[in-house]
Amino acid sequence: MTTPVTQTQFSDLNLIHRGKVRDLYEVEDKLLMVATDRISAYDVVMDDPIPMKGEVLTKLSLFWFDYLKDIIPHHLISADPAEYPAVCAPYREELKGRSMLVKKAKPLPVECIVRGYISGSFWSAYKKNTTVCGFKLPEGMKESEQFPQVLFTPSTKAEQGLHDENISLEQMEKIVGSAETKKIAEISISLYEKASTYARSKGIIIADTKFELGWYEGELMLIDEVLTADSSRFWPEDDYETGRGQASFDKQFLRDYLSSLDWGKTPPPPKLPQEIIDKTSARYLEALERITGKGL
Repeated sequence: MTTPVTQTQFSDLNLIHRGKVRDLYEVEDKLLMVATDRISAYDVVMDDPIPMKGEVLTKLSLFWFDYLKDIIPHHLISADPAEYPAVCAPYREELKGRSMLVKKAKPLPVECIVRGYISGSFWSAYKKNTTVCGFKLPEGMKESEQFPQVLFTPSTKAEQGLHDENISLEQMEKIVGSAETKKIAEISISLYEKASTYARSKGIIIADTKFELGWYEGELMLIDEVLTADSSRFWPEDDYETGRGQASFDKQFLRDYLSSLDWGKTPPPPKLPQEIIDKTSARYLEALERITGKGL
């Protein structure tokens, strides 16, 4: 097993952003996205990395970019460091398996969240009021139940350490315009429906997911990561049952552990036991193997 990567230091490259998981470099007129093994929960980055996580996220994104390219173009140029600009050559070994060279798109100012099942923050909000994010939902829904129809529920983009906030479609229209909101919602739902149908054939329910879209030379495209265990809730179909939380192939396992602690969900994060690290890593790897048919 390779040594986990918590941070990259490529002195010849221009680091423009260090996110919760990815280090982003500007290379000529392109971007180099490097997925580390950092993991965040409740918008707090843990001190303990999850081995091989960055490679899993990258392989999953590459699979989905290719699978969904008939719905919307994507920003990927190459994931082979041998094809990157010459300035990246000294770092090829570190970049292998966990990086993507991409077009420099302008991200939308909103997160594109699609939900097929009621869970997480949506379930918490529903228990207080059956109208959530402007959607009037049926009375008496159970936790983890499938919605009558797939919902597009955008959110704001918060600075690191702060929480994204769910917004209504009307609020989104004020930010990006009504025509764009309609187009973005339709694309996001189409992406989710095609991906969830495929995942179901592999025994995985995609309960919800977050897409990133952006503009590049006047064209809307799929950017960042896509349908990974970081940006989605993956549930094993054979264990699915309404009325409770679900087992998962994503970081919900870590969230559940953290929720059992006396921790205020603010920095500094607690130390993670080795068992939690190992089991989280195993879930990410199983998601990759089920969806792509291949491991690392």
